[in-house]
Amino acid sequence: MLLGVNIDHIATLREARKINDPDPLEAVFIAKRAGADQITIHLREDRRHMHDEDILRIAQSSFLPLNVESSINPEVIEFLLKIAPHRITLVPENREEVTTEGGLDVVGNLEKIGRIIKRFQEVGVEVSLFIDANRQQIQASKEVGAEMIELHTGVYANLHLMLYSNLPRMKNSIKELELPRGELKLLLEQSLGDLREGAKEARKLGLEVAAGHGLNYGNLQPILEIPEIIELNIGQSIIARAVFVGLEKAIRELKELIKA
Repeated sequence: MLLGVNIDHIATLREARKINDPDPLEAVFIAKRAGADQITIHLREDRRHMHDEDILRIAQSSFLPLNVESSINPEVIEFLLKIAPHRITLVPENREEVTTEGGLDVVGNLEKIGRIIKRFQEVGVEVSLFIDANRQQIQASKEVGAEMIELHTGVYANLHLMLYSNLPRMKNSIKELELPRGELKLLLEQSLGDLREGAKEARKLGLEVAAGHGLNYGNLQPILEIPEIIELNIGQSIIARAVFVGLEKAIRELKELIKA
């Protein structure tokens, strides 16, 4: 299974002081040395972490394939068409959210997404769609011509956190998931079942399958047991771990979990 390392939160740390350090580009070379298979970055409409210049520099310098997450905002799309990274992953985006929540509504945006996919493919860029493990969204992803989907694992990750974490609840914890343990276990198994079935459905249709969002060192194992998933994109937990052990070691530790 391949590991895409999302380095957005290195830029988040830089933006906390609005200076030029740490430089996300440095992380690209460390990730390669640590055995990462891909660099993943998200160019948000509000540029809250990665800037246009970051994308340019990383695209020009990375020895690893570059996967750029993007909304379907026309201005962002036009910029990324000029960059032409290895892959574009189209994601939903809401300026008020802390991080991307939920999958892209392909069913409700068939024509628009289809046009965007065609334009990227015309310049040699493959396209993945970040979606929920929903049969209709998976089938629509095939219909619009995507080569790959990335299954949104946020629901699974949130349930796992609520069920197994002994840490105090944060102020942004999900109130709807403050449930008895028995109910949380049932919901967690249901979420895993949805991911398993979604991955199977996608492979039957000829789509490659990745997964990501909220995955970390403690909740990864059940996802690794889904054979149709060939790639994981993980960011925040790696950068958080790197604060204590360094980025190279944090990536190597996760690679070891994937290989085990």
